[in-house]
Amino acid sequence: MSPFDHLRRLPRPFRLALYGLACLTLLYLTLAPGKDVPGVGLLWDKAEHAISWAVLTGAGLLLSTKRRWAIGMFAFAFGAAIEVLQATLPFGRDGDWHDLAADTVGIGLAYLVWAIWRRLGWVR
Repeated sequence: MSPFDHLRRLPRPFRLALYGLACLTLLYLTLAPGKDVPGVGLLWDKAEHAISWAVLTGAGLLLSTKRRWAIGMFAFAFGAAIEVLQATLPFGRDGDWHDLAADTVGIGLAYLVWAIWRRLGWVR
């Protein structure tokens, strides 16, 4: 039995709601005016993006039971949509393809950790 099996036993609507809450939180943090968002204080903005998308993708992988490849595709599309929104909405945010590249690195990192955990038998 893997340490994360209890997450997969949660009812699907509850798992979707948890993932939706993670998406909404990230959406707020990326679209709210910069002055309204608390700073994380990391050394580099791109590291914040990579960590955020690694956490989002990792949460999806832990909560999902099927089609895990779709989680990464959704996370990438979500990041791209956010960059477009940041470039077009008047909230004082700037869309940047470098941020999307950092998001992609985070997605890849989540899949790498997932693969290692699978090999160790921690996840199925």
